Amino acid sequence: MEPLLIFGATRGVGLALARLERARGRRVFAMTRSGSDPAGLSALAELGVEAVPGDALDRGAVAAVFDRVPPACTVVSTIGGLAADSRRADDEGNINLIDEAGKAGVARRFVLVTSIGCGEMAPYRSPQAIAAFGAAVDAKTRAEERLRASSLAWTILRPGGLLSEPATGRGMLSEDAELHGFIHRADMAELVSLVLQDDATIGRAFAAVDAGRARSIHPLVAFPLIQAGPPA
Repeated sequence: MEPLLIFGATRGVGLALARLERARGRRVFAMTRSGSDPAGLSALAELGVEAVPGDALDRGAVAAVFDRVPPACTVVSTIGGLAADSRRADDEGNINLIDEAGKAGVARRFVLVTSIGCGEMAPYRSPQAIAAFGAAVDAKTRAEERLRASSLAWTILRPGGLLSEPATGRGMLSEDAELHGFIHRADMAELVSLVLQDDATIGRAFAAVDAGRARSIHPLVAFPLIQAGPPA
């Protein structure tokens, strides 16, 4: 398995993904900021994840991260949020990652985790969702657009509302633009891991939800992810 570089690995879906991939024997790198959660940093160290210092909002620091990882790595970004100076990792940070990954030429694949409501899903957002998350979702859409325009082998994953409860094993991907719902972070991490094994997901954007907590005006149809066998 090629090495994996995760941006956003100190908590949530990123940390769950690091845990899964280390258990499967993959070499995992994680960019960590000076202000990262100490508990998250400790968890990564216990997993054997190789931390690389940097900040997604610092283009030079991002370039330095790509200089330090092996070639042909897979990149996953789960970053987002608003910095103290009102800059957003949702767009500026992710765009830095996308641009520098392209320039470095070391990324075999790039998986960007954004949010339901991005891109072609925008017309189906509720007024309440726009009021609560509209600015963040619009920023994530700008990052999606940069990734689509890049030369990287990309996949975009848009989770519904994220829950910190035990995994249900009912996580699913769908290309239904009118899909809404929730998903547990552990199930979301499992979906990201499966996407990394399935090249049929390259060049596509998916909503990610728990099949038991999904709703749409259309029949629920899951994308048929293919799970690769164990490495030789």
